[in-house]
Amino acid sequence: MRGLARPALRARWCRRLWALPARAAAAASPSLPTGASPGSGALNPFDRRLKRKQKNWAALQAEPAKCDYLREEVGGRIADRVFDITRTFPLALDVGSGRGYIAQHLTKETVEKLIQVDIAENALKNAIESEIPTVRVVADEEFLPFKEDTFDLVVSSLSLHWVNDLPKAFKEIHQVLKPDGVFIGAMFGGDTLYELRCSLQLAELEREGGFSPHVSPFTAVADLGHLLSRAGFNTLTVDTDEIQVNYPGLFEVMEDLQGMGESNCSWNRKPLLHRETMLAAAAIYQEMYGNSDGSVPATFQIYYMIGWKYHESQAKPAQRGSATVSFGDLSKIEGLLKRGKK
Repeated sequence: MRGLARPALRARWCRRLWALPARAAAAASPSLPTGASPGSGALNPFDRRLKRKQKNWAALQAEPAKCDYLREEVGGRIADRVFDITRTFPLALDVGSGRGYIAQHLTKETVEKLIQVDIAENALKNAIESEIPTVRVVADEEFLPFKEDTFDLVVSSLSLHWVNDLPKAFKEIHQVLKPDGVFIGAMFGGDTLYELRCSLQLAELEREGGFSPHVSPFTAVADLGHLLSRAGFNTLTVDTDEIQVNYPGLFEVMEDLQGMGESNCSWNRKPLLHRETMLAAAAIYQEMYGNSDGSVPATFQIYYMIGWKYHESQAKPAQRGSATVSFGDLSKIEGLLKRGKK
């Protein structure tokens, strides 16, 4: 687990932390990009219109970079994985790019041209400048407006956990990749914000006699490789990491989540919490998870994934029965090593 410092922010409590401010909601565009479905239900757990408004609102804040520390950290780790591949990518796509948290870490020697796609137009307008020639497109991650076999590289950082149809999103990414193209992504895992989730649930049970979800559902790591394989990717790599950020208290955690555009947008969410419940949750958070210096930790579990689109030049597994050594002989290795030491 790695720690990450939170920039000093003015601490304040506000009842609207889980709801979009009315003025920002009115200013945001009410329509989704072409092809996006507004419906709710079991197959569409997230309100994509609300998520677009949340991200647009966050991008319009006076200092949006104050809450970008987590995205910039993960974006840098995605870029490190791109640098590990010793080739130049003529054309790359950043799915759910936000303000360009991956592009700022890449170089034009590695990526010659980049297309950034995000559902929030304000995030693209306020994107961080990079040395790579960049084109920005407003589009939904589930409905990529590109032809098949277009990109040599597709990257995505902390965006795909909000799509309603993750298998479809993976298939869209696989489709726009060229043969021998690679997808490198990161998304939040199931243990993300478990401290906040438990504290809110216990407080609601105590004060209101029941609880509703305030942290959105996440994909399990066991399912991720299967979903990528079903989408057509091969030579898969999936690993997990945890980043822990310390905050003054629960209210600062929620304030930063709103500043990141990461407030809950589930259809079955409860928009507001009672003041007494919030105060109880803050006390429970401090009592159960508080650090010795008075701060509280927030854990972000990150899944990193790498998948390749098939090409005949790629390495292939050996044919069944072609092995020249039996697994039964492995037990003899230890004895041979001991004889060698003597």
